Amino acid sequence: MMDPTPLLVESLFPNGVAHYALGGLLIGLGTAVIYLGTGIIAGASTFLESTLSYVSSVPRFNKAKYVASRDWRVLFTLSMIAGAAIYTVTLGDGWWVSQVQPWRFAVGGVLVGIGTRIGKGCTSGHGVCGVGSRSPTSIVNVATFMLVAIGVAQLLVALGVSP
Repeated sequence: MMDPTPLLVESLFPNGVAHYALGGLLIGLGTAVIYLGTGIIAGASTFLESTLSYVSSVPRFNKAKYVASRDWRVLFTLSMIAGAAIYTVTLGDGWWVSQVQPWRFAVGGVLVGIGTRIGKGCTSGHGVCGVGSRSPTSIVNVATFMLVAIGVAQLLVALGVSP
């Protein structure tokens, strides 16, 4: 009997797994460096939220811990955006590398923003940091993220929605 594992790996990862493994290693390393250096969990939604202290007088965005660390959080956030842009321009297949229409990304972004408020964090905070520290809340949140994402994806496929 033939082992199905190589066929599964090749079909799921036609370009190999090395760059995914390297990306995961770099994310884990970056998360550890930020936590060890600052004591702050590297959740992207909180990093983005802290930048609102520059332009908003809402007390939620002007917590002392946000204001005290907002400069390097902005730099971190801009670095994530710049890294993605540099990769796309230098190693990608052009500037827009997705078949998904831009308006769908915008709607998805709004829904993700709502979800991060409801879930009190995002996939980087809960998924990378929270699960890694065995937080029960984060484990439940990540399971919820995944189940909803899988369910919505299956629903869209059943409805015939394509990118």
